[in-house]
Amino acid sequence: MTCVDERPPAPARNVHTRGGVAAGLAAYGVWGAFPFYFHALRSAGAVELLAWRVVWSLVVCLLLVTGLRRWGRVAAVLRSPAQRGLLALAAAAVAVNWGVYGLAVVTGHVLEAALGYFVNPLLTVLLGVLVLRERLRPGQWVAVGTGLAAVVVITADLGRPPWMALTIAVSFAVYGLLKNRLGQRGGGVDPLTGLTVETLVLAAPAGAALLALGGSLTFASEGPLHTALLVLAGPTTLVPLVLFATAAARVPLSVIGMLQYLTPVLQFCAALALGETMPASRWIGFGLVWLALAVLTADALHRQRRPRPWEPAASPP
Repeated sequence: MTCVDERPPAPARNVHTRGGVAAGLAAYGVWGAFPFYFHALRSAGAVELLAWRVVWSLVVCLLLVTGLRRWGRVAAVLRSPAQRGLLALAAAAVAVNWGVYGLAVVTGHVLEAALGYFVNPLLTVLLGVLVLRERLRPGQWVAVGTGLAAVVVITADLGRPPWMALTIAVSFAVYGLLKNRLGQRGGGVDPLTGLTVETLVLAAPAGAALLALGGSLTFASEGPLHTALLVLAGPTTLVPLVLFATAAARVPLSVIGMLQYLTPVLQFCAALALGETMPASRWIGFGLVWLALAVLTADALHRQRRPRPWEPAASPP
């Protein structure tokens, strides 16, 4: 009797995995380059930037949903009170994340925004304890404790709590938790459908913000390049999400966890390129954060355990 190996050949699997890694690198690379993009739009201010980002993201989503004939999926989600409610909460979380991130960039606090995304994995672990009643291993306790020490050091350096970094980290982690809860109800919601519903929820507040800004809007007053960049805020929001979804379907979650550090590293470099200063005391604070992440990563690699009950979703900055 001949035993037939029905597994796909190794080269095909390797190509599949390489494609997933490339998509992940592209997604996190785009997010890492956002400081330069939003810095070019700093004259718009954080509120107008957020409002146009919501509006044009919704326009792109509606075009894609129509072109791909996915209105049935959107309607099914809207008919589900549980899914609709979770997506409304997720919309609020992502609006806070986008808004504070935009504020950080346009006011010259990109380093603080990068800190938020460095701190996020530690906060995700902490939320597992506070919300899901998980037990931390010794290595995770060391990582969380080191991260808290870093926040204390950076608070002393700034003369205030790094509220933008903490808000970005909290909103990112809450968004991930909500998307995970959503995935456990009704078989999950695909990224395009989820983002469509989320931007639908945010459309009215975004429209109200634009009306309130009135004559101070910069959309048509700062030149064609400025207008084009505001319009392109929609596609630049959606493209990395699609790339991330591609990566998540092709590579192990542990690889995604390693790739996610690329975004804050690039944002950190962007902050320095944009002229933000790093006094010695702040280097110490960031060094403690990096040490905490190294401990957390080493602990995860050592255990080679199954994925956590929930993992952070890809919330674009």
